[in-house]
Amino acid sequence: MVTLLSKIFIKQKDENERRGAFGILCSVVGICLNIFLFAIKFVAGYISGSVAITADAFNNLSDAGSSFVALLGFAFAGREPDAEHPFGHGRYEYIAGFVVSIAILLMGFELLRSSVLKILHPVSVNDSIFSIVILVISIIIKIYMYAYNTVIGKKINSSAMQAVAKDSLSDVVATSIVLLAVIIQKSADLKLDGYGGVVVAFFILYAGYEAARDTIDPLLGLSPDKEFVKQVEEIVLSHEMISGIHDLVVHDYGPDRRIITLHAEVPGDKNIIEVHELIDQVEHELKEKLNCQSLIHMDPVMINDDEIKRVRKTVIDEITGKIDKRITIHDFRITKHDGKTMVLFDAAIPYDIKAKDRELEKMISQMVLDINIVEEEYGVNVDIDRFEG
Repeated sequence: MVTLLSKIFIKQKDENERRGAFGILCSVVGICLNIFLFAIKFVAGYISGSVAITADAFNNLSDAGSSFVALLGFAFAGREPDAEHPFGHGRYEYIAGFVVSIAILLMGFELLRSSVLKILHPVSVNDSIFSIVILVISIIIKIYMYAYNTVIGKKINSSAMQAVAKDSLSDVVATSIVLLAVIIQKSADLKLDGYGGVVVAFFILYAGYEAARDTIDPLLGLSPDKEFVKQVEEIVLSHEMISGIHDLVVHDYGPDRRIITLHAEVPGDKNIIEVHELIDQVEHELKEKLNCQSLIHMDPVMINDDEIKRVRKTVIDEITGKIDKRITIHDFRITKHDGKTMVLFDAAIPYDIKAKDRELEKMISQMVLDINIVEEEYGVNVDIDRFEG
């Protein structure tokens, strides 16, 4: 159904506009299906007197509200950048996903409360064939909703839609448990309504927790996707003049709205205009291939200087390599300023090395001074970068 509707209603050619249109279409379909499920389950719960079925009905109503919030998120996220929001409005979608997760958690707690009360004060439930048929229909519809939200959520890289997909999957499990409880009650005359509701509530709460985690992380600032980092490195290092990159930072302003900054090591003896033109070319290439804005800082290094090569190797072999072999050295240079020789470099340290950056700077600097790597008197300046080890 969604595929057919997309062919009818989605005519946009621009990728970002198509993405927003898919999100809005799926949200509208979700609202309609969840309202339908709420209506038939509420009737079934009222007729049977089942707290589990009634609570499941209101769970679908909250899903309709969540889809409406997601709809607003896609509508706002698709707006163009303006003077007040120069990086666009893409994070509205993360906020929408977070609101969806809160709605899931609230419904889970409410279902848990109602189910515990039903356990403490059990009553007979009228388990009709009508209720069983309604629950089976609900499971089939929710499986369909999980499938299309998962496929399209991955296609357009939408955390909000993936959160809705997880909620639909939890609804499949929840309604299946309610259905099982209804069947057992009907055949064995056991009062399991409240117990089934408790199990359902925990499924819903776990789904809400996962959905919240998946939307909070990008809002707080998440480590960039490793595959994306690999693609950036391959593009930048495919140019012979660039010998290395470091200090890569990815700023996420919403799906497909990324800005990256990085340092590129280039030969210090090349013409600066020539190097600058190369950097411009790389920035355009990143935008074309990865759909991201980039800002590249040039780090001139003397790659053909034998003395610098020797000193750099000594630092790696005798100091950083002995601290942790994962530590890498970047932007290594030896300069003379006001008659004083300085050894300067960046050390990239894994996050799981718990020492503070200032402590590491002092320790590495002192170790460089202790081994007398340069004949004359010299100073050391070490900058610490962090990376996921």
